[in-house]
Amino acid sequence: MKAANYLNIIADQLHPYMAFVFPTGNGNFQQDNAPCHKDRIVLEWFEEHTDEFHLMSWPPNLPDLNPMEHVWGVMEWQLRAQTPSCPNITNLRDRCLDIWYNLSPVMYKKLVASMPRRVADFLEVKRGATLY
Repeated sequence: MKAANYLNIIADQLHPYMAFVFPTGNGNFQQDNAPCHKDRIVLEWFEEHTDEFHLMSWPPNLPDLNPMEHVWGVMEWQLRAQTPSCPNITNLRDRCLDIWYNLSPVMYKKLVASMPRRVADFLEVKRGATLY
């Protein structure tokens, strides 16, 4: 994704959401070190909006403990298992939404329950690589 596209998403989607959820400006937002997240125009935008919410830092080479990564993997696995493959972007979008809306609530509960173990494993290996 290009930085300009990411900035449009931040300005058009994230900004109003954060203002609604954290009207006093006490919200936190975290992004990883993807190139579009570190681009000058994006960082300048966040600098201009520091009074509205806080941009948390993301250390370099930090293992991704976010359980949503597992969700994306499940979705990709289910999408690739479908035949025939998607003939166009509209069909792909519809299939992704269908998979998303039919993911098991049990899976989400297990992912949330796994967080203490994920963090403990991460700390045990002194912030190095884990199985997650």
